[in-house]
Formats: sequence, C-alpha cells, structure tokens
Amino acid sequence: MTPLVVKLGGSLAESDRLRSALHLVARARRPVVVVPGGGIFADAVRTSQAALGFDDETAHGMALLAMHQMATAMMAIEPRLVAAETLADMRRAWRRGRAPVWLPSRLCKSDRRIPRDWSVTSDGLAARLAERLGDVEVALVKSCPVKRAASARTLAREGVVDPVFPTIVERAGIGWCVLGPGDEPRLAGLLNVSSTHPAPRSTARKLRATAVA
Repeated sequence: MTPLVVKLGGSLAESDRLRSALHLVARARRPVVVVPGGGIFADAVRTSQAALGFDDETAHGMALLAMHQMATAMMAIEPRLVAAETLADMRRAWRRGRAPVWLPSRLCKSDRRIPRDWSVTSDGLAARLAERLGDVEVALVKSCPVKRAASARTLAREGVVDPVFPTIVERAGIGWCVLGPGDEPRLAGLLNVSSTHPAPRSTARKLRATAVA
C-alpha cells in the first residue's frame, strides 16, 4: 500500500488528541511514518532566541531537536512506535510491521531544499520527507479547525500550514490533507483501522484524488 506520512502537531499534547492519534497510528494497516511537531519544546526555542538573540539558522537546528524531544515523548506514550533517522530506517521499520517516528536532524542537515529559518515547520518538513520517500501521501493533524476544501496556498495564507508546505506538495505532486478537531474518523480511515466512529469509506481512497493545487 502507498505509505502515509502523518504529521502530529505538537499542540495536540495539550489535549487527549495526541494519545488517541498515536493509538490509531500504532495500529495502522498501511506503512506510516510519524513526523512530530515541536510543540512546547519549539516554543522554548522561540523564547530562548528572543532572550539571547541568536540567529534563525541556529534556532532552526534547535527546533529540529525540539522535534526529537517530542518524538521521544511520543514513543514513551505509545511503545509500539520506533525511532527512525533515515529513509532506510523507515523502510526497515515497515518491513518489521512497526510505525517509525522521524528524528529529522540527520536528514535535514544536508538538505539544501529546505530553508533554515522559521518559514519551515514540521508541516513543510513532513511534505519534504514525503517527497524524498517518493510515492507517499501526507496528512497533517492539527489542533485548529480546517476548511476541508481549502487549497494548500489558502491554508498557508491563513497560517494553518507553513508557507513551504504548498510549494513542496505542488512541486512533487504529493497527495495531502489537513485534519482538524473531530477528524479522527478520517484519520482512522486513512490508516485503515477502526475508530469509535467509523470513518467514511471515501477517506480511505488515495489522497492524490483530493489534493488541491
């Protein structure tokens, strides 16, 4: 089956949505890789940058490490997840029936196709990971309401996704969707697992059919 990159926003940790999403991902019946948001750990980087005045490139590297911290927390919450730094790590986890959680610093260090500043977040990094894996779809799970029919560029203008995300999904022709509160059944459908409320059958189709340029 087509693999799915699932970005779980760090702000989901402020509610029970993070635990429920991780539980769904761990039971996925298709290859899936989790991209963790930075959440409170990335917020700490922003606070430190404001206080200490270091440059954006340094902040970018620290924000990647914030994603590592969130990944560690996710694996503690859901032990069926496994850490992955490289594409090979992810494919190895899939062969073993495991769900990898991406630690991004290693792959991002030499990737010149992503900016090294706050213009890119885990949204754009999830899209870039999907691009590098090839023939992969991406779902962003957010804590804010999302207009289902909105284009990637509209969502970027509204601040729902970062400005890098639409550029990458358009360039690579990646199937994508953005899920907000109440969309857990859609996520379950994409993962081919059951949920408390069954997902509509249409959500299990390839995302490419619903992607908007």
